[in-house]
Amino acid sequence: MKEKLFKDIEKQKDTLVKMSDEIFDNPELAFEENFSSKILEDYLEHNGFYVERGLGNLKTAFRAIYRSNEDSEINIGLLCEYDALPMGHGCGHQLQGPSIVGAAVALRKLELPFNLIVYGTPAEEGGGGKIKMLEQNFMKELDIALMMHGGPATQVDVKSMAMSTHKVVFKGKSSHSALKPEDGRSALDALMLAFQGIEFLREHVKEDTRMHYTISELPGPPNVVPSRAVGEFSLRSYNSKYLNEIVARFEKIVNGAALMTETNVEVKNVKRLESKVPVHSLNELLINNAKLINAPNLKEAREKTGSTDFGNVTYIIPGACIRVQFVPDGTTSHSDVFLEYGKTKEAHECIINSAKILAATVFDLTNLERIKEIKKEFENYKDRM
Repeated sequence: MKEKLFKDIEKQKDTLVKMSDEIFDNPELAFEENFSSKILEDYLEHNGFYVERGLGNLKTAFRAIYRSNEDSEINIGLLCEYDALPMGHGCGHQLQGPSIVGAAVALRKLELPFNLIVYGTPAEEGGGGKIKMLEQNFMKELDIALMMHGGPATQVDVKSMAMSTHKVVFKGKSSHSALKPEDGRSALDALMLAFQGIEFLREHVKEDTRMHYTISELPGPPNVVPSRAVGEFSLRSYNSKYLNEIVARFEKIVNGAALMTETNVEVKNVKRLESKVPVHSLNELLINNAKLINAPNLKEAREKTGSTDFGNVTYIIPGACIRVQFVPDGTTSHSDVFLEYGKTKEAHECIINSAKILAATVFDLTNLERIKEIKKEFENYKDRM
């Protein structure tokens, strides 16, 4: 049956490649992916999916559903991104939609014991589109969520970093630095103390914790005590629950800085990315199917990766992402190399390889006992993350 799926994906190759190249040539930033979302929606609709265009207040998000069994309450999800960076498609997102819809259309021709749902998820690059979709209760009906991503090797990820970002505004009292310094209460002093507090905290956190900060608004000339200072902080850990502890200590630091300088502080929580809950059995299915099709540059799983809004999905739903090689080994994303390889033979093969891996993995899940086992493993890990 997998060979049948593979042949159907090969038949779609010219269409999928053209689709990818058109998305690459028309890069769109977060929440502006009108061309990219439409080309994917049209293809799914033309191939028998019921497509909802625009979800909640996200006009470039979509959901496409195929039900071969109206009585099934099981939902398998395929997720794709299609937003670009200011530099263009420097992260390979032009490959995701075509590979996902290629897999979905091939699978639609089978009698599946569950519902197949394709989600178009905008604004991964800094916009947190999946977070906004989850907040509006999209994707929560899924039992399993799968993705692909082009890269320098074919492998799966085990963990991703949870990240909490904060905007901190200190407000003090302005005065002349030379004539009336005693009247001033420096918001900049408070911000600098907060930075120093983070430095002291570094010695007393787990080794995989990351903490970053910057001044996001200039406080003014040196002869005036600054009445306002604004900083941005990013706090990261591979464990969401431990990150909660770091955030609580961070809040004590900024409040302590305000107390020491007799200023006021406001902390705004900007964005929260959760850590990925690893599901080794689901990763194993993906890798076994990557081996089956002889995908290029197969490597061991990446134990730790950066932060992504897919982490928020996999924190509440069992999920996994297969990364498939199309750029040279060692290449970093968000680079010119990703652009140089965006329309190459390697990129086009990545689309087809990824579609085959995902389609074969979804077929493996037609053994419904596997879904139960995956969900059980997920629940066991979740309590620790």
